[in-house]
Amino acid sequence: MTTLPDRPSRRLPAVPAGLLTVAQYAALGETEDGFTELVEGRLIMTPSPSPRHNVILGELLAQLRDQVPNGHRVIPDIDIDLQLAPVDQPGFVRRPDLAVVRQAEIDRVDREGGLLRASEVLLVVEILSPSSKRTDHRAKRDEYCAAGIPFYWIIEPTRSVSLAAMHLAGESGYQEAPAEFAVYEATEPFPVKIAVSQLC
Repeated sequence: MTTLPDRPSRRLPAVPAGLLTVAQYAALGETEDGFTELVEGRLIMTPSPSPRHNVILGELLAQLRDQVPNGHRVIPDIDIDLQLAPVDQPGFVRRPDLAVVRQAEIDRVDREGGLLRASEVLLVVEILSPSSKRTDHRAKRDEYCAAGIPFYWIIEPTRSVSLAAMHLAGESGYQEAPAEFAVYEATEPFPVKIAVSQLC
């Protein structure tokens, strides 16, 4: 029998004890597989996405890329500091499936480090999975609203993919439009047309 050579073990950074600030979270870099978000200072584990989830994400990214306005970029799977707590307090960092962010904010992170800030995000998109429905419809909706992110889309990958678009409506929070199954078209946050039925 042939034995395989020992593989070097991955050395991951130690996670500080207690609740984390956004800066402490950002300093972790790569942590154990699955730790991807920070909620009230606690690391949150989320499962790996399914192949269908990633197909939808790729198709949506392809459709959006040429429609975003000048000075903005579409970024998949990126940490965003929701800026819901003082910098020295336990923080909130979410990683939406896709975000439309100002290029100036990306340039700031290149220069200064840290994470993208919610105040510079125009749109976030979450693609539901069986384990994320409650989180995406309730917790993230509340957090993105509190962070002042003006537009939030939820895509449900059932047999017929649907896109439910929301926008901030003052003290009422997010106002949700009926889900679209064929084509989603809007003038805000920028002129956009998404062939929803072609996402899968």
